[in-house]
Amino acid sequence: MRIIGGQCRGLTLAAVGKGDTAAHLRPTSDRVRESLFNVLAGGRFGDPVEEAIVLDLFSGTGALALEALSRGAANATLVDSGRAAQRLLRDNITRCRMESRAKTLSSDATRLPARPLGQPAATLVFLDPPYGKGLGQQALASAATQGWIAPDALIVFEENAAQPAPQGFTLSDQRRYGDTWITFLEADGPSQ
Repeated sequence: MRIIGGQCRGLTLAAVGKGDTAAHLRPTSDRVRESLFNVLAGGRFGDPVEEAIVLDLFSGTGALALEALSRGAANATLVDSGRAAQRLLRDNITRCRMESRAKTLSSDATRLPARPLGQPAATLVFLDPPYGKGLGQQALASAATQGWIAPDALIVFEENAAQPAPQGFTLSDQRRYGDTWITFLEADGPSQ
């Protein structure tokens, strides 16, 4: 697993181990991540990565947020509750020399704490939950309720099936890559 583009291009990330503690981690493949970032760079969503405030829910190895940081995102909060994931996140942030722009939050993504005062809301959200358990919808609701998502933010939702747009979000696009579906949602802006 490596960073595909930007200032850290080609850097190899620490990978998921074979031990039981890492069994729940399922990193996004390099191929899917490259396709995803090609869509993001394609202009359909403007330029959602440059200077983005990133929230990466169910971060695992941190590959999605670190790819965004490598490509010009301003900063990122990487959320995962697992011990193995927290070790991988810290290691990969250090490998990418992103300590000043990335921070980890050891929390259940479906029960986030309130966004800290003074921390800007995310403009780009990556959501890569364990497949088929409905955790992504719960995490998205939690992030919205706790103030983590900015109006008009772009949400990139990875699952094993196309996802519907929950209340407060608009479906923008859906793409299939083998067994992986990427659903693009946009957070509804303030009422006019």
